Amino acid sequence: MLFFLELVRRPLSLTGLIIVSLTIFLALSASWIAPFRPDEQMFDGLTLEGAPLPPNEMFWMGTDLLGRDLFSRLLYGAQTSLVIGIIANGTAVCIGALIGITAGFLRGWIGTVLMRFTDLMMAFPALLLAIVLAALFKPSLWIVALVIAMVNWVQVARVTYTETTSLAERDFIVAERSIGASSTRILFRHLLPHLLPTLMVWATLGIATTVLLEATLSYLGIGVQPPTPSWGNIIFENQTYFTSAPWLVFFPGGAILLLALGFNLLGDALRDILDPTLKGKG
Repeated sequence: MLFFLELVRRPLSLTGLIIVSLTIFLALSASWIAPFRPDEQMFDGLTLEGAPLPPNEMFWMGTDLLGRDLFSRLLYGAQTSLVIGIIANGTAVCIGALIGITAGFLRGWIGTVLMRFTDLMMAFPALLLAIVLAALFKPSLWIVALVIAMVNWVQVARVTYTETTSLAERDFIVAERSIGASSTRILFRHLLPHLLPTLMVWATLGIATTVLLEATLSYLGIGVQPPTPSWGNIIFENQTYFTSAPWLVFFPGGAILLLALGFNLLGDALRDILDPTLKGKG
């Protein structure tokens, strides 16, 4: 309760919480809120010349190049972006934490091999690696989530490794070892509780990066494939109408930026609350 009060007391974190909560609510309620199905092509959804309709009383955000309601597609696209963001980033945090903790706790040749592998992965540009992996597999929602997780775990592993090696030298860990405490007890009773705040911050901040990367892959045509809507592939499908129908790019692009901003504000607040020594850094 005190943690939540501290979160809502800060204007920026409250703004981020409102943005994220509203997006999640709209995504979960899409089937009730959306006035049309996301793949429904309306008979009156195009002009006489076959161009998309601008925002009007019937279509609040206009229609796309196939006469589909853009508002409905954005609502269902929020489901896709959030699912990928949460699953991909959650998987990345788990993989990175496992590798980082193992390397930092065991050290020796195991730690060296794991961290050199991490350094090797960090040497590849994340977007380029994601494009290669996405091109090797048939793009789908779950494949895209897995691909994003495979390129985003390295930062978590590096940070977790650094904190684990630092914690392993602390007096309370040394004292536990001196009285014969098992490695399992040290790991789960002492190391993990101290690492949990860092992992929580990365789990929040990383969603913004994941959503942006998913949108980038979808925009390039190797992300989530139609007819499943995502904010990225909505822009990709309608990019040829950028000058004549700018709402087709403005609305999904604004949604992507707003959601990324919300998670960043929330993550920054979590960092400051859970670890005040990092306040103002990063």
